[in-house]
Amino acid sequence: MIDSHLHLWELGPGPESDAGPGPASGPRPYAWLGPQHGALFRTHDESEAWDTLDAAGVVGAVLVQADDTVADTESMLAVADRNSWVLGVVGWISLEKPAEAEQELQRFLRNPAFRGIRHLVHDDPRDDFLELPAVRDSLRMVAAHGLVVDVPDAFPRHLGRTVQVARDLPELTVVLDHLGKPPLADAAAMDLWRADFRALAEPPNTVAKVSGLHLPGIPFTAEALRPLWDEALDAFGPERLMIGGDWPVCTLGAPYGRTMEVLLELAAGLTKGERQEFLEGTAVRTYGLQKRS
Repeated sequence: MIDSHLHLWELGPGPESDAGPGPASGPRPYAWLGPQHGALFRTHDESEAWDTLDAAGVVGAVLVQADDTVADTESMLAVADRNSWVLGVVGWISLEKPAEAEQELQRFLRNPAFRGIRHLVHDDPRDDFLELPAVRDSLRMVAAHGLVVDVPDAFPRHLGRTVQVARDLPELTVVLDHLGKPPLADAAAMDLWRADFRALAEPPNTVAKVSGLHLPGIPFTAEALRPLWDEALDAFGPERLMIGGDWPVCTLGAPYGRTMEVLLELAAGLTKGERQEFLEGTAVRTYGLQKRS
């Protein structure tokens, strides 16, 4: 089993970090992360991550950016260099500045673990970020280098625009994180999500992660999440779905082991081949992953 969605972060000394009071040295990384996030607001490093994965029977993972900075990408690639269980890295590049983006791509591609890019669109105030001409130019470069783009928390502002990206750039593989964050507790909003989600599944260059499903107002059980699983399976099929634990964010809703147990329970009805696709094959194929020694 390969976890397609794992985060790491290190909070350095500063007035808002878990290291206690200290001098600030410029903007704090992971600006979205603060004391309001409880147990998340501390360093989560590679050693803790591997202990957590190993205990759950996970053999490898894809690290995914948690900050719109080059430094975050560099940090993840350094972790990949030290740990063979890191099979791939989805980092960040300057999508709005194609010339800089190309330079960053050339540099990061020297590391074979670099397999894709992501921008925290849900934290970006611009609804049209994915439509900006410069961003589209950079995404074409991403595709030309054989990389993919992950899109996080797309609903409600960005799911329809993600559909348009997939249609306009058929050479680009588009990965929808967390099934787009479906609003399962809101029936009317679910109709809007379902329409965009189904539309995204139509182009063959799209993949979805069954991850990040600790949803407001919804118990984290296979029974409660079954409608989402059935929808995703019908729309994408197991060959375009991949399992993701979303550690450590998932721990706000359930321990990592329990998170994976629920996802495995959802997948219990798959055939052996379909299960292999969901647990490993889709991630290997989508990101071009290879076992590392």
